[in-house]
Amino acid sequence: MGKTIRQLSEEFKLSKQAINQRINSINGFRSKHTYKVKNHLEIDNQGVKMLANFDKQKRQERQPNRQAENDKDKNIDQILLKQLDVKDQQISKLQKSLDQQQQLQLATLAENRQLKNHIQELSGLLESSSSTQQQQSNDKDDTLSNNANTSHSKDKNDKQDKDSVVGTDKGQKKIHKNKTNKSWWHFWQNKG
Repeated sequence: MGKTIRQLSEEFKLSKQAINQRINSINGFRSKHTYKVKNHLEIDNQGVKMLANFDKQKRQERQPNRQAENDKDKNIDQILLKQLDVKDQQISKLQKSLDQQQQLQLATLAENRQLKNHIQELSGLLESSSSTQQQQSNDKDDTLSNNANTSHSKDKNDKQDKDSVVGTDKGQKKIHKNKTNKSWWHFWQNKG
């Protein structure tokens, strides 16, 4: 003889809804293990055993699922660990490349400073060489100018000597003209 849902509820210390949920969760349970007596539903002995062991059975069903989930989680963890290792290696390579680039940049900066200093030294040498050449050029110009001035003044002196000898008569005439001009000018100045 079977038991009703109310009896199972009292025996298992579960609500009627919990018993109904268990019945509904097992495939084909109603058709195989229940029958109707008058107004109520009764469950045969095999069905009662199934409902009594429902928690154990669910745990056993869950266990392989949990094992499968655990295996799946382990696989995912292994995959993620491998990916992390790859990323760590990539980061390490990038760090080395960055270090090399920084060293090259520092070397380039040092070389640029050396070249700049060298250019400044060369510019200083060119300026001093240019000023020396300018000074030498000025000295040459002065020497040439002095020579030209000396010969020019010598020519001038010679010409003056000739003019003074030849032009004594002319000089007297000029002085006389100047006197006339002066008196005429003097005349204008006194009138005005």
